[in-house]
Amino acid sequence: MFKRCAMKTFFYVLPLLSLAFFSLSTQSAEPQPLSIVPVQIQSIAANRVFVGGKVAAHKSVVFSAQMPGRVVSISGEEGDHFDQGDLLVKINDDELLAKRQTAMAQYYSAYDAVNNANVQLYRQIKSRSMTNQTPGGMGMPGMFDQIFSNPMSEVMGIRDYSAERGADIYASRTLLSQAQYALEQALAQIQQIESHIRDTQSIAPFDGVIVSKHIEIGDTVQPGQRLLTFEDLTVLEIVVDLPGRLRQSIKQNQLISARVDGLSQDIQVRVSKIFPTSDPVRHTTRVKFTLAANNQVFPGNYAEVLIPVSGTTTTTKKHLLVPSTAVIERGGLPSIFVVNLQNQLELRLVRVGNVLPSGQIVINYGVKENERVLDRPPAFVTSGIEITQ
Repeated sequence: MFKRCAMKTFFYVLPLLSLAFFSLSTQSAEPQPLSIVPVQIQSIAANRVFVGGKVAAHKSVVFSAQMPGRVVSISGEEGDHFDQGDLLVKINDDELLAKRQTAMAQYYSAYDAVNNANVQLYRQIKSRSMTNQTPGGMGMPGMFDQIFSNPMSEVMGIRDYSAERGADIYASRTLLSQAQYALEQALAQIQQIESHIRDTQSIAPFDGVIVSKHIEIGDTVQPGQRLLTFEDLTVLEIVVDLPGRLRQSIKQNQLISARVDGLSQDIQVRVSKIFPTSDPVRHTTRVKFTLAANNQVFPGNYAEVLIPVSGTTTTTKKHLLVPSTAVIERGGLPSIFVVNLQNQLELRLVRVGNVLPSGQIVINYGVKENERVLDRPPAFVTSGIEITQ
């Protein structure tokens, strides 16, 4: 009897528990309201300003095709190291080699023509005979013509053998000059073809690593098409576009603190190059900072440089503030969801500064005063979502 009552009680309680569990699951599945906060402006005393940039290789070159053709050789893959002078990419050059062989045959023919013209000129200078002189008879009559008849013709003004001889010598020299011009033309054609053959090869200009490959063996490329990106990763730099008001705060070879994405502590970087001109649109000056060797830093990493403020030790400036929880990283870059005028979420890249003890973070670029941003954005949020609140 007791067992029967217990079983009845179990069957009555089971549907109630299922209903309660379904009710709790339904409540937990309801979407949580999004937290929208305004961008605030506040005067903050600081003696350093964060300026965002990126890590880049000190030496970087992008190889592009100079000649059309088919890729027949690629020496390595991304990450492979090569020394200066090593062959990286080879494009088929069979047609150019055939043209070079034809040009070489023309060169040898022109070379022989030059030698022959030299011999003929030497003969004209050394020999007293002229090509247009009447040969006369044979034996004694021929000798009589050469000794008496021909000189008498010149004395009587019938012929001028000196002028004819000079004309023959001039003609021989002209043939020699033409042969030399043909030789130089053939040589120039060979040099032009050899230049095109060199353009079918991509040679490493320095010791470095292939960081990206844009072609495969068998691909047909056209002039201007990208082949490889080759960089020297032994020396890395932080490239920063510095606002004009901070330009006077740094100088060449100055040591400055920096933060690099992936490193837990600040590092020291040295000012290696300050560009002499500013961007006419953004009004910024590009500055490069050299990093010490570090295996945890790679080209493309986001970095921030702490620029000291010139003038007084501490200055007070107005800064835009948002909760630090509103800043997320997309692709390694700090970003914020902003509610635009159409009440839709818009993902923007921002340049961040110091994190204040209050939990707010300084935004140097990317938002404006009184704009609204999304705090603690859920993982499912994307650009274009409409905000109803």
